[in-house]
Amino acid sequence: MRIIDLSLPIDNQMRGVNVTAARKLETDGWNATTLELYSHCGTHMDAPAHFINGHDTIDQQCLKVCVGEALVINLAPTEPAHLTTVDDLRDYHDQINSGSRLLFRTDWYKQYGTDAYRNQLPRISIELARWLVNRNVAMIGVEGPSVADVNNMQELTEVHQTLFTGGVLIVEGLANLDRLSQPVVKFIGLPLSVTGGDGSPIRAIAIEDEANG
Repeated sequence: MRIIDLSLPIDNQMRGVNVTAARKLETDGWNATTLELYSHCGTHMDAPAHFINGHDTIDQQCLKVCVGEALVINLAPTEPAHLTTVDDLRDYHDQINSGSRLLFRTDWYKQYGTDAYRNQLPRISIELARWLVNRNVAMIGVEGPSVADVNNMQELTEVHQTLFTGGVLIVEGLANLDRLSQPVVKFIGLPLSVTGGDGSPIRAIAIEDEANG
């Protein structure tokens, strides 16, 4: 099998991250660091509690949804601030069914480190969010830091709440989807079990069966 890392590296250049030395081998006998991580930094998973009070927290996330076959939706190259619609997925409609996991390839992760990465990200339209819910999709993963415009609170709230109330798991900040060679991969992305958490950084990977490559 072939394993592809779909995660952004966590370091002090990442928004919401502070990594400092807690112990040093030379003076303390071992190396250790203190990690301060914003719950939605880098490659991460949202919990419904992120946008809906009283809904599931990240430690309540069903892990079965986080592991399994995922369909790669190739939308690359995607223009800045593109609003992804149902029509954009027309070539995949027959493959999207109840329980589907979808990875939206836009190559947007290549903008990481620029202002555009956050401020001009490709977005999921509310029309598409509702369509995904109607199809009973289990999970979507995107390369931008959010599924919606982070500078438009109405859009941000409406898209997230629509997906959450429809039972769609949201993974954001994926990378390296352009390295995938197969249209369907095994996806694994597990959150930290943070009690009462609204989200968590994850290590996301894709597994390809080389026998089918």
